[in-house]
Amino acid sequence: MDILSVLGVMVGIGAILGGNLLDGGHVNALLNGPAFVIVVGGTLGAIFLQFSPATFMHAIRMSIWIVRPEKIDLQRQITKIVQWSTLARKEGLLGLETVIDKEHDPVALKGLQLLVDGNEPEVIRDSLEVELGTRLHLEMQAARVFEAMGGYSPTIGIIGAVMGLIHVMQNLSDPGLLGAGIATAFVATIYGVGFANLLFLPMANKLKSRIQALSHARDMLAEGITSIAEGENPRNIELKLSGFLSEYAR
Repeated sequence: MDILSVLGVMVGIGAILGGNLLDGGHVNALLNGPAFVIVVGGTLGAIFLQFSPATFMHAIRMSIWIVRPEKIDLQRQITKIVQWSTLARKEGLLGLETVIDKEHDPVALKGLQLLVDGNEPEVIRDSLEVELGTRLHLEMQAARVFEAMGGYSPTIGIIGAVMGLIHVMQNLSDPGLLGAGIATAFVATIYGVGFANLLFLPMANKLKSRIQALSHARDMLAEGITSIAEGENPRNIELKLSGFLSEYAR
């Protein structure tokens, strides 16, 4: 679990609530049902209009990566690729059929199947590039759902504020109704800006970093499989793929 993600949400919300209390305010002052409905409902409505149902649902499924990211062990992956290369040199490419049954990663499965089928290295490279490009595009589209929410939320908050002020103007003759309208106006703005900067935009950026790390690992996998197809020495493959490791991971 990514403790920093959970801690970030807690610290961000806690800082706002704590500052409000230190300033003599009350938590209840920040709880406003109409403002919440306006901001959250309006933001979701805009998202539904912008994105397809498949992209939106993919974004919801990927949101778990924020607290539970995909496990990426580049060193372990390099070791596995070198083992595949050694097996292919000893038993031929058909010897990798036994490996396919044990592999669960879809990119690795496709690459190994292309190897076993005896495709040329360029064909394997092109096929994997198309696969990786498509996956990267779909995942980045999902991350943009939260990025778009971060863009719409403050604007919807302003709409809520204007609606609250309209309510105030309509009830100037009744002082008892002024408080609710003013509260909705200001709290809607807080909700819009707060959701955008404490949740939606950080979530989008976190997902993008996860996607980039995963794409990096997939690129290494594709390079390793292509190197096996080209008949490179396992030791040379290991040295080549070690370049994908960052200094702190070595």
